[in-house]
Amino acid sequence: MHNVLFICVHNSARSQMAEAYLRQVAGTNVRVTSAGFEPTTLNPLVVEVMHEEGIDLSDKTTQSVFELFKNGAIFTHVITVCDDSREGQCPIYPGVTHRLHLPFPDPAAVTGTHEEQRQAVREIRDTIKAAVQEFADWLDSDTQRSLSPSWQRLPQR
Repeated sequence: MHNVLFICVHNSARSQMAEAYLRQVAGTNVRVTSAGFEPTTLNPLVVEVMHEEGIDLSDKTTQSVFELFKNGAIFTHVITVCDDSREGQCPIYPGVTHRLHLPFPDPAAVTGTHEEQRQAVREIRDTIKAAVQEFADWLDSDTQRSLSPSWQRLPQR
């Protein structure tokens, strides 16, 4: 069984969307969670656009990577989803088999009217959904094929 952790700085948007999509497409073949370095609260726009997909995040809370580590959680795959400009702030989770990085823009940084912001978050959501589907297909293939170049394998630490 694969045990996957998506991490980002706040665990308020990208990592939550990725967790929800992987849970949806992988079913019982994968255990998945998400966490952040500085957990805050879920981004309301993310809750809104995920609801459009039939995924209810309204009761989700954020959690700390440090708490997972202190509780002894072990993961086979850790995927950071911070954008490249913040990658250095994304927490490192020790002891993983595969460490991957797939940057996405931060929904908290979108500007404009509410509708413009919602459209921008939808685009981020759809990109995350496609990437998570690719990752799930890769897991199903027992990692015999390569992920697309947008996925970055990071050195083990």
